[in-house]
Amino acid sequence: MRINVASKNPVKVNAVKEIIKDYEFLRDSSVSDFEADSGMSKQPRSLVETIQGAINRAKNAFRDCDYSFGIESGFMEVPNTKTGFMNVTACVIYDGSRTHIGLSSAFECPKEVTKLIFEEELDLNEAYHKAGLTEDKIIGYSGGVINSLTKGRLTRKEYTKEAVRMALIHLENHKLYKD
Repeated sequence: MRINVASKNPVKVNAVKEIIKDYEFLRDSSVSDFEADSGMSKQPRSLVETIQGAINRAKNAFRDCDYSFGIESGFMEVPNTKTGFMNVTACVIYDGSRTHIGLSSAFECPKEVTKLIFEEELDLNEAYHKAGLTEDKIIGYSGGVINSLTKGRLTRKEYTKEAVRMALIHLENHKLYKD
């Protein structure tokens, strides 16, 4: 079986590679990474845009494979939070005809970071760096903002795995999710 991951980001690719080892029907799959356009802004600012970006990535990476995985992180409105928004990761698995969607847990970014994202249209990497919270200009390619905010208790890879696991529920229990 062949799996394509719609990203060159090693965090996303390794999250998929590690997770599929837990699934007998995917365990022996080969995994390839592809740069695939989301068709959305560089920093999704709604759950709709985040999920659509993951769908677009998965569909754009579907070539010579059984499944393609699109992974997109973005913001969604959440009432009663300090900023009004939380960050979430969406994983979409595309099988050539249907999409299977999973989401991670969500977290709130510091007010200054959220302000930079929405007012200056920066992505999360840029905003976290500009706010002086990291020297790493591409923190999303390492432990991620979540790693920084949890003081190392949750890495971006583990956070991404949550979304992948949730999307895999559909494949593992396909009889329960028939159209």
